Amino acid sequence: MSTGAVVAIVIVVAAVVAAVMVANRRRRLKERFGPEYDRAVTERGSRREAEAELAERERHHRELDIRPLSPAARAQYSSEWTAVQEQFVDAPQAAVTGAQTLVSAVMEDRGYPTQPYDQTLADLSVEHATTLDHFRAAHDISQNAAAGTASTEDLRQAMIHYRALFAELLGEPVGQPGGPGVTTTQPDGLTPAADEPASATPVDEPAATTVDGHTPATVDGHTPADTVSETPDEPAPDPALDPTPDALTTARRQGR
Repeated sequence: MSTGAVVAIVIVVAAVVAAVMVANRRRRLKERFGPEYDRAVTERGSRREAEAELAERERHHRELDIRPLSPAARAQYSSEWTAVQEQFVDAPQAAVTGAQTLVSAVMEDRGYPTQPYDQTLADLSVEHATTLDHFRAAHDISQNAAAGTASTEDLRQAMIHYRALFAELLGEPVGQPGGPGVTTTQPDGLTPAADEPASATPVDEPAATTVDGHTPATVDGHTPADTVSETPDEPAPDPALDPTPDALTTARRQGR
């Protein structure tokens, strides 16, 4: 085999190896950063530059002393969050400020720098990319609130966004038995929590009487009184799971 042929083979092999390495690196970054990968590509306008930036985020993240919270710290922060959330009905803007402060405290406790904002985003993106948009949205609303341009609904959404990142930073899976009980919701509104009590039908409630397998006939469009079952009262919403003003007001009226 001639020298030229050997050189050509070496070049081809090197190119294949390089292509495989690039593909593997790209796949790893996509898996790690998720939506942040696409966002970086869009912002940079270049896939190569975006991947270089994400790799730099990983390098910087390795230099941080990121640590989990102790069980006692998780319980304490969870209790503080409940207090902040209950404040929403009387002072929504103060509640959002409290939520922002609490999230910053958890980040610091875990080893994340909280300033400057862009660096905080970059550091959080390495392990918390899926909730980073929640943090961005909450930060923007907080700024609007400080300028006096945020509505009550905006502030409610900010609480939802902060809660999503807060729960993830605590390091407890949602609904884990024995955990602090922090729940997350979708960014477009509240959803029932997994551990929220459901209305149960009393086991001794009589069933409707039937005749020969048929429902009794109605009189003037009404079912006889002995076949009508009463619906049990719905439990009051838990303000620790739902920060809406209606939920908190109802809970207070019922002495919760």
